[in-house]
Amino acid sequence: MSEVQRGGAAGLSETEARARLAADGPNELPRPERRSPLRIVVEVLREPMLLLLLCGGLIYLVLGDLKEAVILLAFGAMSIVITVVQETRTERVLEALRDLTSPRALVVRDGARRRIAGREVVHGDLLVLGEGDRVPADAALVEARDLQIDESLLTGESVPVRKKTADKVTAAAHRPGGEDQPFVYSGSLVVRGEGLALVEATGPRSEIGKIGLSLRGLQAEPPRLQEQTARLVRLCFLGGTIISLAAIVLYGVSRGDWLQALLAGVAIGMSMLPEEFGVVLTVFMAMGAWRISQARVLTRRAAAIEVLGSATVLCTDKTGTLTQNQMSVAELRLLDGARLRAEASGPDQVGREFAELARCGALASSPEPFDPMEKALHSFARGVLRDGDAMDGERTLVRTYGLRPELLAMTQVWRTAGGADLVACAKGAPEAIARLCRLNEADREAVQAAVGAMAKDGLRVLGMAVAVCDEASLPASQEAFVFRFVGLVGLADPLRPHVPEAVRECRSAGIRVVMITGDYPATAMAIAAQAGLDVDEVATGEQVKLADDRELEALVRKVNVFARVLPEQKLRIVQALKRSGEIVAMTGDGVNDAPSLKAAHIGIAMGGRGTDVAREASSIVLLDDDFNSIVASIRLGRRIYDNLRKAMAFIFAVHVPIAGLALLPLVFGLPLVLGPVHIAFLELIIDPVCSLVFEAEREERDVMKRPPRHADAELFSWPLIAWSVLQGTMAFALIAVIFVAALRSGLPPEEARTLAFIALVVCVLALVLVNRSFSASFLSAFFRPNAALLWIFLLIALVLATALFWPPASGLFRFGPLHVDDLMITLGAGLLVLTALELLKPFWGRRLRF
Repeated sequence: MSEVQRGGAAGLSETEARARLAADGPNELPRPERRSPLRIVVEVLREPMLLLLLCGGLIYLVLGDLKEAVILLAFGAMSIVITVVQETRTERVLEALRDLTSPRALVVRDGARRRIAGREVVHGDLLVLGEGDRVPADAALVEARDLQIDESLLTGESVPVRKKTADKVTAAAHRPGGEDQPFVYSGSLVVRGEGLALVEATGPRSEIGKIGLSLRGLQAEPPRLQEQTARLVRLCFLGGTIISLAAIVLYGVSRGDWLQALLAGVAIGMSMLPEEFGVVLTVFMAMGAWRISQARVLTRRAAAIEVLGSATVLCTDKTGTLTQNQMSVAELRLLDGARLRAEASGPDQVGREFAELARCGALASSPEPFDPMEKALHSFARGVLRDGDAMDGERTLVRTYGLRPELLAMTQVWRTAGGADLVACAKGAPEAIARLCRLNEADREAVQAAVGAMAKDGLRVLGMAVAVCDEASLPASQEAFVFRFVGLVGLADPLRPHVPEAVRECRSAGIRVVMITGDYPATAMAIAAQAGLDVDEVATGEQVKLADDRELEALVRKVNVFARVLPEQKLRIVQALKRSGEIVAMTGDGVNDAPSLKAAHIGIAMGGRGTDVAREASSIVLLDDDFNSIVASIRLGRRIYDNLRKAMAFIFAVHVPIAGLALLPLVFGLPLVLGPVHIAFLELIIDPVCSLVFEAEREERDVMKRPPRHADAELFSWPLIAWSVLQGTMAFALIAVIFVAALRSGLPPEEARTLAFIALVVCVLALVLVNRSFSASFLSAFFRPNAALLWIFLLIALVLATALFWPPASGLFRFGPLHVDDLMITLGAGLLVLTALELLKPFWGRRLRF
């Protein structure tokens, strides 16, 4: 005997409920520890590039170079502040979203109904369920009246399912989804009817809780950019150390002054220390997170934006992601075969028969509907019926005949203003309405054929009928009415407006879109076709279940639509795609999506409708649930990665002439060109500031028309290294010729140094223009819009003018006077470097863009 039978309808006592709450814990999922600002700082400090930046500042501090150390540490502090502010804001938004999802529950305790917090529901509680209630725990139904539940967050099915009680409820395993089950599940929504249910499982023991706990066993993908930059850091340190030691030995052996050799080695080490990489990486990621937030996309991990830009497969749920998760009328059909598409309907296009069908659908529904299908029928009727069509409220509801398992139809009986007779309007399953109307065999076959055709389009089909009777002879059941068949109404969960365009852009970018849904194959195929997916075949969850890992890998390579898929099967599909070498992005909003969101290289959760479990498992949250934002994120990810490579190439190229000019005097016994102050000026002011130009650079023309880069593609590829070395070597050779020629012509060392240094700065600016694009033309280097470029160039000109013409600064830099003809030489050098490299760019451009 069950607890409800033993205790009647009194439910638990308050004393027993408190005892069970203490024993089992609250009815909520274990929340991950919220990241405090201090914890975020610790996580940021673990980034290898930022560690390098701060270590560089400490090195300068130990050397006594206080000014340079303060500047470098200030850059590090700025990067930390930007990241902490962004991540703290993200955590606050997620906490607010989580609080909004906490439901309340109506329970029976001590024989009285009480409204309590959902977290206080315990095993054995008797739940009272009504329209609009969020089910707070898994429970077995003990009473149900026309009860329909939306379980889409757990199953992915967009249509509510019927529920009914069972004579005997066993402890056998049961799962969400499917019609006429005697169980309700935590997180689902009551859209129609009412009932009583006995709580079986709460918190982590519920179906939603099991999914949440399964996330703990999954490890999120580490950011690939972080791994690649760590290797780059090690190489830079190794190269800098070798060159510095070689310079010390060379200077000491050739000149015999080992103290000066040590200082020269330190200066060269400073020239080789790539501290700019830390500024570039942290600023790019923080600014990327800020830019994408302007499109209402929340970035929980900044590196995820870059990974998204390399995605090769985008796995998406159907309900609420591709579709709006709200039903709408799509098509009307009459018994004679006439049909009307909803998008082509209006007061002037709808004939009398179709107007009657629209009116009947609304009148067969509740006056104030909560069910999404009834809302759609009301909305459609208001849109197509003329004013004063008696849909204006001049009717009184007399009686309702509810849906029953043996007859899947319901009837509403209305009294019209001034009418003597009552009007009965029925809706329900087409076969049930055909039975009520007592159609002959030929008409039944016609109805069945029409239903089949509409179902292939992914429509949910309802039949409509009408009858007239007098109030005195109102029958006891629906079967006693003399109904006339009015027609069929097809309802659909429509696509989001921009989905087809977004899918087309994904295809042009070489990104394969795969739909994974819990819905039926016919519906999945119809939606996939409307969205523009390549649909050759549909695989079902049963096929996924029966396939071993190797068979599943072969299946996911050729199938783009998966239907009737369970949560654990979604996870297997994502893992199979990853084993096939794909970079997988997974979108979703339901609890059933959470494991696959976390397992994917990047998880994208819906923030509006999505559950907190899905949001916690994801890397990116779409606050407005707009599928088009995913494409915008991919575009931004590719832009960030492109611009990051441009900035890295520029920095690498600039270090070649800096290191070369530091080594040149040691090899050939010439006066020093660059001292520590010059190198600090170049690296701590010009390089980082110029790098900001690349962050603001707009995307390449073909950014969404080229295939994703390979999964094992390096941030700093050999073609890019060769291009950087070529740029730097060309600039160094030209500056060295200018410096040596100036000395040979009898110019004092101070003036030759000034000439070489200004030529170096001008060549640096030329390298900025060259690296702004890997594919654009020569003229676009000047006219390609970039708001930061002009301001930064003006700032550099101002700083240079100060260093040249302000005596304290020129004395610090050991500069001599600069003449107009000297200035023309330096500008000519920059123009020559720019022109030569722009002419060479077409031979390198294609390899550099991948």
